[in-house]
Amino acid sequence: MNTGTSGTATDTAGTGNTQGETASFGYEDVPADEKVARVGAVFSSVARKYDVMNDAMSVGMHRLWKDRFVKRVKPREGESILDMAGGTGDIAFRMAASGAAITVSDINQDMLDVGIERAMKRGIDGLVWSRQNAEELSFGDRFFDAYTIAFGIRNVTHIDRALAEAFRVLKFGGRFFCLEFSTTEWPGFSEVYDAYSHKLVPKIGQAIAGDADSYRYLIESIRRFPPMPQFEGMIRAAGFRHTKVEPILGGLVAIHSGWKV
Repeated sequence: MNTGTSGTATDTAGTGNTQGETASFGYEDVPADEKVARVGAVFSSVARKYDVMNDAMSVGMHRLWKDRFVKRVKPREGESILDMAGGTGDIAFRMAASGAAITVSDINQDMLDVGIERAMKRGIDGLVWSRQNAEELSFGDRFFDAYTIAFGIRNVTHIDRALAEAFRVLKFGGRFFCLEFSTTEWPGFSEVYDAYSHKLVPKIGQAIAGDADSYRYLIESIRRFPPMPQFEGMIRAAGFRHTKVEPILGGLVAIHSGWKV
Protein backbone atom coordinates (compact mmCIF):
# COMPACT_ATOMS: atom_id res chain seq x y z
CA MET A 1 0.00 0.00 0.00
CA ASN A 2 1.33 3.39 -0.97
CA THR A 3 1.65 6.24 1.48
CA GLY A 4 2.88 9.77 1.02
CA THR A 5 2.98 13.24 2.48
CA SER A 6 -0.70 13.55 1.61
CA GLY A 7 -1.62 11.34 4.55
CA THR A 8 -2.15 7.68 5.30
CA ALA A 9 -3.41 4.80 3.21
CA THR A 10 -5.25 1.63 4.13
CA ASP A 11 -6.63 -1.32 2.19
CA THR A 12 -9.91 -2.92 3.24
CA ALA A 13 -11.66 -3.46 -0.09
CA GLY A 14 -13.65 -6.64 -0.46
CA THR A 15 -15.49 -8.14 -3.41
CA GLY A 16 -18.80 -8.86 -1.70
CA ASN A 17 -21.11 -11.83 -2.18
CA THR A 18 -22.11 -11.73 -5.85
CA GLN A 19 -22.43 -15.43 -6.68
CA GLY A 20 -25.27 -16.19 -9.08
CA GLU A 21 -26.21 -12.54 -9.62
CA THR A 22 -26.05 -10.50 -12.82
CA ALA A 23 -25.29 -6.83 -13.38
CA SER A 24 -25.00 -4.44 -16.30
CA PHE A 25 -21.61 -3.78 -17.83
CA GLY A 26 -22.36 -1.11 -20.39
CA TYR A 27 -24.98 -2.62 -22.68
CA GLU A 28 -24.14 -6.16 -21.57
CA ASP A 29 -25.61 -8.14 -18.70
CA VAL A 30 -22.84 -10.15 -17.06
CA PRO A 31 -22.33 -12.12 -13.82
CA ALA A 32 -21.94 -9.65 -10.96
CA ASP A 33 -18.47 -10.84 -10.00
CA GLU A 34 -17.41 -10.46 -13.64
CA LYS A 35 -18.61 -6.85 -13.62
CA VAL A 36 -16.47 -6.13 -10.56
CA ALA A 37 -13.41 -7.47 -12.35
CA ARG A 38 -14.17 -5.77 -15.67
CA VAL A 39 -14.87 -2.38 -14.11
CA GLY A 40 -11.64 -2.73 -12.18
CA ALA A 41 -9.78 -3.39 -15.42
CA VAL A 42 -11.38 -0.32 -17.03
CA PHE A 43 -10.23 2.02 -14.28
CA SER A 44 -6.79 0.47 -14.03
CA SER A 45 -6.48 1.12 -17.75
CA VAL A 46 -7.63 4.76 -17.64
CA ALA A 47 -6.18 5.80 -14.25
CA ARG A 48 -3.22 7.67 -15.74
CA LYS A 49 -5.48 9.39 -18.28
CA TYR A 50 -8.46 9.97 -16.00
CA ASP A 51 -8.56 13.75 -16.40
CA VAL A 52 -8.27 13.36 -20.16
CA MET A 53 -11.13 10.86 -20.05
CA ASN A 54 -13.34 13.29 -18.14
CA ASP A 55 -12.39 16.09 -20.50
CA ALA A 56 -13.37 13.90 -23.45
CA MET A 57 -16.69 12.81 -21.96
CA SER A 58 -17.70 16.30 -20.81
CA VAL A 59 -15.93 18.50 -23.38
CA GLY A 60 -13.93 19.88 -20.45
CA MET A 61 -16.98 20.99 -18.47
CA HIS A 62 -16.45 18.45 -15.66
CA ARG A 63 -14.17 20.92 -13.91
CA LEU A 64 -16.98 23.47 -13.62
CA TRP A 65 -19.45 20.79 -12.52
CA LYS A 66 -17.10 19.64 -9.77
CA ASP A 67 -16.62 23.21 -8.55
CA ARG A 68 -20.40 23.59 -8.38
CA PHE A 69 -20.74 20.23 -6.64
CA VAL A 70 -18.29 21.15 -3.87
CA LYS A 71 -20.09 24.47 -3.34
CA ARG A 72 -23.26 22.48 -2.68
CA VAL A 73 -21.45 20.18 -0.24
CA LYS A 74 -20.15 23.18 1.75
CA PRO A 75 -17.34 21.36 3.56
CA ARG A 76 -16.51 22.90 6.91
CA GLU A 77 -13.57 22.86 9.28
CA GLY A 78 -13.77 20.05 11.80
CA GLU A 79 -16.08 17.88 9.72
CA SER A 80 -15.27 14.34 8.68
CA ILE A 81 -16.04 13.68 5.00
CA LEU A 82 -15.87 10.46 2.99
CA ASP A 83 -15.19 11.00 -0.72
CA MET A 84 -16.12 7.66 -2.26
CA ALA A 85 -14.84 6.64 -5.71
CA GLY A 86 -12.57 9.64 -5.33
CA GLY A 87 -9.34 7.92 -6.33
CA THR A 88 -7.53 10.62 -8.27
CA GLY A 89 -8.47 13.29 -5.75
CA ASP A 90 -10.38 15.78 -7.90
CA ILE A 91 -13.15 16.33 -5.35
CA ALA A 92 -10.96 15.93 -2.26
CA PHE A 93 -8.48 18.53 -3.51
CA ARG A 94 -11.32 21.01 -3.95
CA MET A 95 -12.49 20.38 -0.37
CA ALA A 96 -9.07 20.26 1.28
CA ALA A 97 -8.79 23.99 1.91
CA SER A 98 -11.95 23.89 4.04
CA GLY A 99 -10.14 22.27 6.95
CA ALA A 100 -12.41 19.23 6.91
CA ALA A 101 -10.92 15.81 7.63
CA ILE A 102 -11.25 14.04 4.28
CA THR A 103 -10.97 10.33 3.59
CA VAL A 104 -10.55 9.49 -0.09
CA SER A 105 -11.77 6.00 -0.88
CA ASP A 106 -11.82 3.95 -4.05
CA ILE A 107 -12.02 0.25 -4.86
CA ASN A 108 -9.27 0.64 -7.45
CA GLN A 109 -5.70 0.89 -6.17
CA ASP A 110 -4.37 2.31 -9.45
CA MET A 111 -6.75 5.26 -9.13
CA LEU A 112 -5.67 5.83 -5.52
CA ASP A 113 -2.01 5.68 -6.51
CA VAL A 114 -2.59 8.46 -9.04
CA GLY A 115 -4.38 10.53 -6.40
CA ILE A 116 -1.60 10.09 -3.85
CA GLU A 117 1.01 11.14 -6.42
CA ARG A 118 -1.04 14.18 -7.43
CA ALA A 119 -1.49 15.23 -3.80
CA MET A 120 2.26 15.00 -3.19
CA LYS A 121 3.01 17.08 -6.28
CA ARG A 122 0.51 19.73 -5.18
CA GLY A 123 1.72 19.75 -1.60
CA ILE A 124 -1.69 18.75 -0.24
CA ASP A 125 -1.26 17.08 3.15
CA GLY A 126 -3.61 15.49 5.62
CA LEU A 127 -5.82 13.42 3.33
CA VAL A 128 -6.46 9.81 4.29
CA TRP A 129 -6.44 7.34 1.38
CA SER A 130 -8.34 4.10 1.88
CA ARG A 131 -9.09 1.30 -0.56
CA GLN A 132 -12.75 0.47 0.01
CA ASN A 133 -15.65 -1.30 -1.66
CA ALA A 134 -18.60 1.12 -1.66
CA GLU A 135 -20.93 -1.81 -0.97
CA GLU A 136 -18.99 -2.98 2.12
CA LEU A 137 -17.35 -0.06 3.88
CA SER A 138 -15.12 -0.87 6.84
CA PHE A 139 -16.03 2.31 8.72
CA GLY A 140 -18.22 2.25 11.79
CA ASP A 141 -21.81 3.42 11.98
CA ARG A 142 -22.44 7.18 12.12
CA PHE A 143 -18.79 7.97 11.37
CA PHE A 144 -18.91 10.82 8.80
CA ASP A 145 -20.61 14.21 8.54
CA ALA A 146 -20.83 14.08 4.76
CA TYR A 147 -20.48 11.51 1.96
CA THR A 148 -19.59 12.54 -1.58
CA ILE A 149 -19.36 10.50 -4.75
CA ALA A 150 -18.70 12.03 -8.17
CA PHE A 151 -19.04 10.06 -11.41
CA GLY A 152 -18.68 6.81 -9.50
CA ILE A 153 -22.07 5.47 -8.44
CA ARG A 154 -22.99 4.18 -11.89
CA ASN A 155 -19.98 1.85 -11.84
CA VAL A 156 -21.03 0.19 -8.59
CA THR A 157 -22.39 -3.33 -9.05
CA HIS A 158 -25.25 -2.93 -6.55
CA ILE A 159 -26.20 0.73 -6.28
CA ASP A 160 -28.76 0.05 -3.56
CA ARG A 161 -26.10 -1.52 -1.33
CA ALA A 162 -23.75 1.41 -1.83
CA LEU A 163 -26.52 3.84 -0.89
CA ALA A 164 -27.36 1.79 2.19
CA GLU A 165 -23.71 1.88 3.24
CA ALA A 166 -23.57 5.64 2.68
CA PHE A 167 -26.57 6.02 4.97
CA ARG A 168 -25.05 3.73 7.59
CA VAL A 169 -21.72 5.54 7.90
CA LEU A 170 -23.27 9.01 8.07
CA LYS A 171 -24.04 10.65 11.39
CA PHE A 172 -27.58 11.84 12.07
CA GLY A 173 -27.86 15.13 10.26
CA GLY A 174 -25.22 13.95 7.80
CA ARG A 175 -25.53 14.79 4.14
CA PHE A 176 -25.15 12.76 0.96
CA PHE A 177 -24.08 14.31 -2.34
CA CYS A 178 -23.71 12.55 -5.68
CA LEU A 179 -22.61 14.04 -9.00
CA GLU A 180 -23.43 11.81 -11.94
CA PHE A 181 -24.17 11.81 -15.64
CA SER A 182 -27.84 11.41 -16.53
CA THR A 183 -30.11 12.01 -19.52
CA THR A 184 -30.67 15.56 -20.69
CA GLU A 185 -34.23 16.69 -21.30
CA TRP A 186 -33.28 19.53 -23.61
CA PRO A 187 -34.78 18.95 -27.08
CA GLY A 188 -32.09 18.15 -29.63
CA PHE A 189 -29.21 18.30 -27.15
CA SER A 190 -29.54 14.65 -26.22
CA GLU A 191 -29.18 13.57 -29.84
CA VAL A 192 -26.11 15.75 -30.33
CA TYR A 193 -24.43 14.44 -27.18
CA ASP A 194 -25.33 10.83 -28.02
CA ALA A 195 -23.72 11.18 -31.43
CA TYR A 196 -20.62 12.80 -29.94
CA SER A 197 -20.23 10.35 -27.09
CA HIS A 198 -20.88 7.13 -28.98
CA LYS A 199 -18.97 7.96 -32.15
CA LEU A 200 -16.14 10.24 -31.05
CA VAL A 201 -15.32 9.47 -27.40
CA PRO A 202 -14.14 5.87 -28.06
CA LYS A 203 -11.98 7.16 -30.90
CA ILE A 204 -10.52 9.80 -28.60
CA GLY A 205 -9.86 7.09 -26.03
CA GLN A 206 -8.05 5.01 -28.62
CA ALA A 207 -5.97 7.95 -29.81
CA ILE A 208 -5.00 9.24 -26.37
CA ALA A 209 -4.96 6.15 -24.18
CA GLY A 210 -4.87 3.32 -26.72
CA ASP A 211 -8.10 1.97 -25.21
CA ALA A 212 -11.36 2.51 -27.08
CA ASP A 213 -13.21 -0.26 -25.22
CA SER A 214 -12.86 1.29 -21.77
CA TYR A 215 -14.15 4.61 -23.01
CA ARG A 216 -17.00 2.85 -24.82
CA TYR A 217 -18.01 1.14 -21.57
CA LEU A 218 -17.99 4.44 -19.68
CA ILE A 219 -20.34 5.98 -22.24
CA GLU A 220 -22.61 2.94 -22.26
CA SER A 221 -22.74 2.93 -18.46
CA ILE A 222 -24.29 6.40 -18.58
CA ARG A 223 -27.10 5.08 -20.77
CA ARG A 224 -27.80 2.23 -18.35
CA PHE A 225 -27.88 4.48 -15.29
CA PRO A 226 -31.37 5.14 -13.85
CA PRO A 227 -33.14 8.38 -14.85
CA MET A 228 -33.01 11.21 -12.33
CA PRO A 229 -36.43 10.56 -10.70
CA GLN A 230 -35.71 6.84 -10.37
CA PHE A 231 -32.30 7.42 -8.80
CA GLU A 232 -33.79 9.95 -6.40
CA GLY A 233 -36.27 7.24 -5.40
CA MET A 234 -33.37 4.87 -4.72
CA ILE A 235 -31.76 7.48 -2.48
CA ARG A 236 -35.00 7.85 -0.54
CA ALA A 237 -35.38 4.07 -0.32
CA ALA A 238 -31.97 3.95 1.39
CA GLY A 239 -33.40 6.13 4.16
CA PHE A 240 -32.40 9.64 3.09
CA ARG A 241 -34.85 12.51 3.41
CA HIS A 242 -35.09 16.05 2.02
CA THR A 243 -33.77 14.66 -1.25
CA LYS A 244 -33.11 17.04 -4.10
CA VAL A 245 -32.06 16.80 -7.74
CA GLU A 246 -30.25 19.68 -9.41
CA PRO A 247 -30.07 19.10 -13.18
CA ILE A 248 -27.21 20.65 -15.12
CA LEU A 249 -27.54 21.19 -18.88
CA GLY A 250 -31.08 19.90 -18.73
CA GLY A 251 -30.01 16.78 -16.88
CA LEU A 252 -26.93 15.75 -18.84
CA VAL A 253 -25.40 15.81 -15.36
CA ALA A 254 -27.19 16.05 -12.03
CA ILE A 255 -26.31 16.77 -8.42
CA HIS A 256 -28.32 14.50 -6.11
CA SER A 257 -28.50 15.20 -2.40
CA GLY A 258 -30.18 13.86 0.70
CA TRP A 259 -29.97 14.08 4.48
CA LYS A 260 -29.90 11.45 7.20
CA VAL A 261 -32.49 12.64 9.70
